[in-house]
Amino acid sequence: MPEIKFYAQKAVPVEMHKVKIVQQLNLLPVDERVKKMYEAGFNTFQLHNADIFLDMLTDSGVNAMSDEMLAGMMKPDDAYAGSESFFRMNNKLTEMFGIDNLLPVHQGRAAENVLATRFVKPGNCVIMNYHFTTAKAHITRVGGHVEELISDEGLQSHSDLPFKGNIDLEKLENCIKKETPENVAFLRLEAGTNLVGGQPISYQNMKDATDIAKKYGILTVLDASLLQDNLYFIKTREEALKDVDTREIMRMIADLFDMIYFSGRKFGFARGGGILVRDAELYHSMEDLIPMFEGFLTYGGMSVREIEAMTVGFEESVNMDVISQAPQFIKYCVDGLVDYGVPVITPAGGLGAHLDAAAICSHIPQDQYPAGALVCALYICGGIRGMERGTLSEERNPDGSERFASMELVRLAFPRRVFTLSQTEYAMDRVKWLYDHRDLIGGLKFTHEPATLRFFTGKLEPVSDWPIKLAEAYKADFGADQ
Repeated sequence: MPEIKFYAQKAVPVEMHKVKIVQQLNLLPVDERVKKMYEAGFNTFQLHNADIFLDMLTDSGVNAMSDEMLAGMMKPDDAYAGSESFFRMNNKLTEMFGIDNLLPVHQGRAAENVLATRFVKPGNCVIMNYHFTTAKAHITRVGGHVEELISDEGLQSHSDLPFKGNIDLEKLENCIKKETPENVAFLRLEAGTNLVGGQPISYQNMKDATDIAKKYGILTVLDASLLQDNLYFIKTREEALKDVDTREIMRMIADLFDMIYFSGRKFGFARGGGILVRDAELYHSMEDLIPMFEGFLTYGGMSVREIEAMTVGFEESVNMDVISQAPQFIKYCVDGLVDYGVPVITPAGGLGAHLDAAAICSHIPQDQYPAGALVCALYICGGIRGMERGTLSEERNPDGSERFASMELVRLAFPRRVFTLSQTEYAMDRVKWLYDHRDLIGGLKFTHEPATLRFFTGKLEPVSDWPIKLAEAYKADFGADQ
């Protein structure tokens, strides 16, 4: 999407698409939202979508499809084995990534399960720039452990560094020597680090890191789920590649890795996923896990309609008019919140705008989940569903103590081609009001705590009646019906 210049007003993002289908939204009165929050156990994952005004929980599986994607869904081959839909998808990925071997899976975490099952043995180490919740859970489930080596600057909330997702190369080499190459299952680099604000990794850093891994004979794996956002940032922020076509940049990245996996719910804009494996022998060593966990090798648990839509979506994922829409909306939101004085992660990354809950709710101790409390408060004060990305999203230490997150964030995701600029302004306005009334927000405590991935299905309750007091303050400014 080009940056359209304006003559008589400030510049704003201009969508390079038009709206052809709409879905009705519903804004419950504030007292109803308080009631729904209690019923959901102060976990935004447990809210009903019918009770949400703006669903900014995630960009996973909720992106708007294009007319070409919908048209593609009308020509699927629903054969159990040998589906032509699969071969069309495989051919498109081979064309784009230069890798012939595709293992289809139903989504990204299924790919993580296959990789962990195949490559990670008890005591093994997986090195990452930063973890994603399900990736780490699968590795620890089979007895491995994760070493996160993101650069120190990547954990700074506020800066102007363009690639805060970069891995620290010195730490990488030292870690390999400490663990020994034989004990490192693989190096996993995540394009667009999800848990630290969607911050990108540069092409040069990927190249340098994979060169180090190859020197020690270590497999290299790319999580490409957020690759389209990362492509945009490489194209616009990495000086050496600003004149290189996005398709060529994608191929340059692919050439660095032994394996690439992705969630099609993000990359490709449909519901599915896959693992691309460069070496045929390595591919054959993994293929039996697909029928065991996913489905046959030519559908992998996916609907063939989704496979056809995703095949078109891959092509759209290298189109700058498409992939620049979300980053520009995110930047507009982040810049506006900065102007309001609200602490947010800067510079704006991909995936969503990220509120710095540690700064906003500095009065709430980490063991009372400040990011979890803030995301619930935002639903009460606007009907907006975001996602907690902090201590609540971590798992406890083996001794039962809390593992405190490096950052306490609330993500306001921007699914591609979904929200309008006026809805973005509404979200910014409600965040500003909540920031000005932040002292009314209190902590949370668990009433039901699953052992794994507790942020999905856990139930909590407030440590006081702070939600009621917050709602009363909101009604005093906006009335009871908003």
